[in-house]
Amino acid sequence: MFNNLKIVLHQGKQYIRDTANVKVPGIFKGRPIISLEKVNEAQLVELCPVDAISSNPVSIDMGKCTFCGECAKRFPNKIQFTSDYKIATNERERLIVKEGEDGLVEVNPETVREEIHRVFGGSLKLRQISAGGDNSCEWELNAANNVQFDMGRYGIEFVASPRHADGIVITGPITENMAEPLQICYDAVPEPKIIVLVGTDAISGGIHTGSSALDRSFLDKYPVDLYIPGNPAHPLTIINGLLDLTRKQKG
Repeated sequence: MFNNLKIVLHQGKQYIRDTANVKVPGIFKGRPIISLEKVNEAQLVELCPVDAISSNPVSIDMGKCTFCGECAKRFPNKIQFTSDYKIATNERERLIVKEGEDGLVEVNPETVREEIHRVFGGSLKLRQISAGGDNSCEWELNAANNVQFDMGRYGIEFVASPRHADGIVITGPITENMAEPLQICYDAVPEPKIIVLVGTDAISGGIHTGSSALDRSFLDKYPVDLYIPGNPAHPLTIINGLLDLTRKQKG
């Protein structure tokens, strides 16, 4: 008992009471901000190995970004990464951050399907599919259920069978070998159902974009309900994104 008390005194309380407003450590790279400072845009664009940076105007696509931070190191007065982890959205274009803009990345309640709020507003069961992932986003999805974040308190849980699920969570770039299992899993989920993409690889293919080993045709067939960027995505990004999608905003 005394040993347990010493651990609590040393580490403090690990449980996060408010997952919507807690601050993360300074090393975390969240939503980028791009200033209006003039730089050599050609050099800046060339710097990014995944073509996440575009010019005229300078922009960063968080759906492609690996959050390596090299652009901020080379052009510190032009690009900064904030600690804002609320960067999930239901519209792909909202993941593109442009210079001179400092707006939040949010779920657009006007384009959320009505049945999502009606059916999944109080409880959401998800089947996670690792479609060629490197296990980083998979670990963070697991972490979202641990004692610090406790995603289960919101009624959001992962299930073993797609027949018991309300939707699927895809991680990884969707390899050719996983294309058919992904389709089979999705077909087994009863209607209505949602599709969530977690991580850069799932959203855009990441560093694997253009590889002949990928088959991302599944994403051409169905609308995606939520994009959760990150490399890997942070548990707080995952939790807040799912809550923003399924719960009606109070206003």
